[in-house]
Amino acid sequence: MATPNRVITIITLEFNLILLYIGAIQTCIVNIKQPPLLEVDYTCKTITIQCDFSAINCPKIQPQVLWFRQNAHYQPEHLCPDQCLGDSGKFTVTESLTQNQVSLTLNTVALNDSAIYFCGIAFSHSTEPRSKQTGSGTMLVVRGNKLLSHEAENLLIALLSLLSFYIAALTVIFIVISKQLKLKTRKKTGTDEAPQKKRSARHIFQEIARELHHKRYVDTKCEERDDYVYENRRAQSNFETQ
Repeated sequence: MATPNRVITIITLEFNLILLYIGAIQTCIVNIKQPPLLEVDYTCKTITIQCDFSAINCPKIQPQVLWFRQNAHYQPEHLCPDQCLGDSGKFTVTESLTQNQVSLTLNTVALNDSAIYFCGIAFSHSTEPRSKQTGSGTMLVVRGNKLLSHEAENLLIALLSLLSFYIAALTVIFIVISKQLKLKTRKKTGTDEAPQKKRSARHIFQEIARELHHKRYVDTKCEERDDYVYENRRAQSNFETQ
């Protein structure tokens, strides 16, 4: 059986654990979420960087919103020290604390606006270290060339697809026509070779016939000449005899 002192000690420890647990639950915790990258071209008039945050067990008061940026050539620059609630300046801060959203709008975007933009949320009345947090930053890239919109990219992809299909169809038609032309050429070449062979055989036969005719003509002339010479000699012999 536990002694009274031991029971009191156990109750005290349990109470301290409960207080510690309650204190951990009531710790103010701020979480911030930013888009990691934004790309725009120099023709954009404005660009808005969104910052969403959540506040757990934090005081029911309006937190302080801070914006600053860091680029490769300058020190971190604190933006909107006066909250930039008007639309006339370079920056405009829009707050929707009921939805835990804040945003920073850059007016008249320039090439030198390329930097990393950080969003900060701070509950000044809280002493908890996690009641003041900074986002991971949004890298803003302002390009000198105009970027295509999403609709323009889809249209360009569709046109390229149609062009690829058109080129493929032309290639198939060209191959079919080439094969047909080659087939016709082979057939024509085959039909031309036969008459040429016939003409060659006919030509050879004509040459042989012409040669035979010439030989017969020469032989006939020689025989006629011999007969004529023989008749002359015979007539001359008869004349001498008389």
